[in-house]
Amino acid sequence: MSVALPVAAPSAVIEGRTTIVLSALTATYMQAVNISIPNAALPHMQGALSMATDELGWVFSGYIASSIILLPIARWLALRYGRKRILLISLGFFALGLVFDGLATSTIGFVLARMLQGIASGPIGPLSLAILLDVLPPARHARITLIWTVLIMLGICTGPGIGGWLSEYHGWRSMFFLCLPVVGMIFLAMALSLPEKKAEKTPPFDFFGFATLLLGMVGLQMLLDRGERLEWFSSAEIWIEGCTAALGFYLVIVHVLTSERHFFDKALLKDRNFVIATIMYFGVGFVLLPTLALTSPMLEELLGYPVDTTGYMTIPRGIGLVGLLVLMSFAPARIDNRLFILGGAAIVACANWKMLGYSPQMDWQFVAVAGFLQGAGLGIVMPAIAKLALVTVAPELRPEGTALFNLSRLYGATIGIAVVQIYFYNNTQAVHLALARNITPFRDATHGAAAMSKQTMAGLNEMITGQAAVIATIDQFKILMIVVLAIGPLVLLLRKPSAANKASNPK
Repeated sequence: MSVALPVAAPSAVIEGRTTIVLSALTATYMQAVNISIPNAALPHMQGALSMATDELGWVFSGYIASSIILLPIARWLALRYGRKRILLISLGFFALGLVFDGLATSTIGFVLARMLQGIASGPIGPLSLAILLDVLPPARHARITLIWTVLIMLGICTGPGIGGWLSEYHGWRSMFFLCLPVVGMIFLAMALSLPEKKAEKTPPFDFFGFATLLLGMVGLQMLLDRGERLEWFSSAEIWIEGCTAALGFYLVIVHVLTSERHFFDKALLKDRNFVIATIMYFGVGFVLLPTLALTSPMLEELLGYPVDTTGYMTIPRGIGLVGLLVLMSFAPARIDNRLFILGGAAIVACANWKMLGYSPQMDWQFVAVAGFLQGAGLGIVMPAIAKLALVTVAPELRPEGTALFNLSRLYGATIGIAVVQIYFYNNTQAVHLALARNITPFRDATHGAAAMSKQTMAGLNEMITGQAAVIATIDQFKILMIVVLAIGPLVLLLRKPSAANKASNPK
């Protein structure tokens, strides 16, 4: 059932339209850049916050997973309480999260601040797009949607470069404090220019279904994030989180199958293109952010690159991603998007294969080329999947479909980061044991091992640990390559655009 929204006076919209558009676009970029801005600065933050290696992933997953909490209900909140009010509240809490980020003195304090930021960022993106589509004429909707998408990807890709430079020359806390004036200007501009708009009648929302889905997703995320540290199911906490995840997903399935109304229309599950494309988009998210989470720490901690240089080395990946994303908007409609998916997936797989060749002897050009190829491949795959996902969805279901579709990418990113962190920890231990096994008194190179000082043995152990970490980090790119190779064949299950259009528009 559609809900009528009161339209603001045209003069009010036109008079402040430029300010509203610029503010909405800046807000979109700001919430996206904060996903990855700590990436290159992790070594500085790790020392200041006493952050363990297996806790690094929480910096990203805490922000992204928390944004999922309010993302699906952002539209309902705007309709119920007013889009301006919800946007300003979100910006206010986002700014508060930035303050707590900059003042944090412990790992748990910083992660909690990132979670506050993430929760606040959930409504900012979708509300910014809704505002842009509302204040601009329909003829400009396609262009502004493209710009909005590009700014999200640009924010994610440029975050490490900005954060690395600020961290190297002004301290890692500066990257959060310098975001505050920008958020303040967005808040002020929206408070003065944006007209309020909400539904005359409160729309219904399935809070039970949403809560059970959230319960399952958060339970699984906590299990993956905490499992390795707590030795998995030997810990009562992990049992609780595992049971919580299983119960949440079970209740969601039962609720969807037995209830007539829930927070997304059941008709979406009957659309083959949408379901398959959503699964593929989950895989895209699995590769998109974990690559950033892997590359910067590897270059800094294991290969000795400076923090600012590490940030700059992520720029080619951003250029490839954003550049191909823009070029794909000009692709002829007659070309089958499934071909773009296959071609883009092949380029991403090739890039991940090149990343398996990372070594302490490589130069920056090798990293730049591999990153550019991966970004270019993702820039081809993402819009092609998005087009095929929604081509068969009825127009009245597209807002729900788009929200669920983007939710799959975000959740794929959080699960991907958790999985590669688990693999890194286990593989580092396995490789360390394999290398240390050869350090015996019976080998010529270590004939005097028994007589070595504790300091010398500690240095030898540190060297072996470093080598094991390098191998383990590089091996993680195998996981990402396998995921890309796994989602590629799913394109065969997608219907051709012509057939899909006929199915969605029967005569």
